[in-house]
Amino acid sequence: MRTRFNTSRCSPAPDDLVLRKLHRFRVLAGLPLKLIVGLGNPGREYARTRHNAGWWFVDELAARSHSSWRHEARQHTDLARVAIADTELWLLKPTAFMNRSGVPVAAVANFYRITPAEILVVHDDIDLPPGTARLKQGGGHGGHNGLRDVIAHVGAEFWRLRLGVGHPGSKKLVLDAVLDRPTAAEQQAIEQAMSRALEVMPELLRSGAQKAMLSLHSRNADDADFEDS
Repeated sequence: MRTRFNTSRCSPAPDDLVLRKLHRFRVLAGLPLKLIVGLGNPGREYARTRHNAGWWFVDELAARSHSSWRHEARQHTDLARVAIADTELWLLKPTAFMNRSGVPVAAVANFYRITPAEILVVHDDIDLPPGTARLKQGGGHGGHNGLRDVIAHVGAEFWRLRLGVGHPGSKKLVLDAVLDRPTAAEQQAIEQAMSRALEVMPELLRSGAQKAMLSLHSRNADDADFEDS
């Protein structure tokens, strides 16, 4: 006589258990970044301008990791190797001008076999007020010439850390504003946002983007809305 089993009460099949564990691992795993790019313009005259906020960020990351930059003239880059949360990754500053950032990023990514999803690009954002930092993946360039060129050369699915520098109020004034220095109050707010973003980098690498975004966005000084525009 054949025994009938009540399959509704059986334990999940081994394959189901494996899939569930893998899904839980993906949710909890950190973001597998291999390259953090700071966008900016070369030259002393641009060093403290709003458009160089991305450079400020990676410079501080390198300093905190006691890492030094090496210049790669052929690739138009400055590179530094750092360890964050037990993860080794590259920092990159394209030393071509902002609107030519894509070629240096693509050259480094191709050489080290880094996919767009393993890249975080840090940049100034006029659509966010000073004191705000936001993390997102993918999207358009929003008129930012550095992002426009990176997208053209590596695609759009890289991660972005947007550092708010404020809007001058008129589209005609944007170019002059981003190539000018922030006021003392704006500089302080930008640095505070950068500090918060730097603090969540280990969390981003260990626990993933969702947890890091919640932590970062909830601490933005002038931004209670967690939705990315």
